[in-house]
Amino acid sequence: MSEAPRRPLPSPPQESQAFWAAARGHRLSIQHCNACGQAWSPPSQLCTHCLSADSKWIDAAGRGTIFSFVVVHRVYHPWFANKVPYAVAVVELEEGPRLLTNITGVDPAALRCGMSVTVTFEDVSADLSIPKFTATPSA
Repeated sequence: MSEAPRRPLPSPPQESQAFWAAARGHRLSIQHCNACGQAWSPPSQLCTHCLSADSKWIDAAGRGTIFSFVVVHRVYHPWFANKVPYAVAVVELEEGPRLLTNITGVDPAALRCGMSVTVTFEDVSADLSIPKFTATPSA
C-alpha cells in the first residue's frame, strides 16, 4: 500500500513571519506604513507606496471582496486529487491590500467578482494556520 501524498505547505520568507504568527492566533495581519498611512500585502521590508522602512503590523478586519478568481479543475499536485475543483482568488481587503487566497465553503460555480467574503482559518498543524476566505452571510 502506497503512502498518501503529503500536502504542499507554504515556506514563508523572513519578512512574512509576523503574518504567519498572527494567522496561528486566527488573526489576519497586514503591514501598515507609519510614513504615508497605506497598508500593503504581501509583506516586504519597504512600503510599496512610498518606499519607507517605517512600518508596523496591524490586524485587518478580515473582510473584503473577490477582485478576481479562477476555479482549478486540474490536479497539479497529488494531494489535491480529491480536492478539485477549488477556487483561488485575489481578495481585496477593506483596508486596501489584495491577498492571494482560497475561497472555501462556496460552490465554485457561485463565485462572482465583487462578492463579499470573510476570513476563516484552516488549522493545518499546531504551528500553521492558513487564512482562507468564505462568502459573507447576507444580513
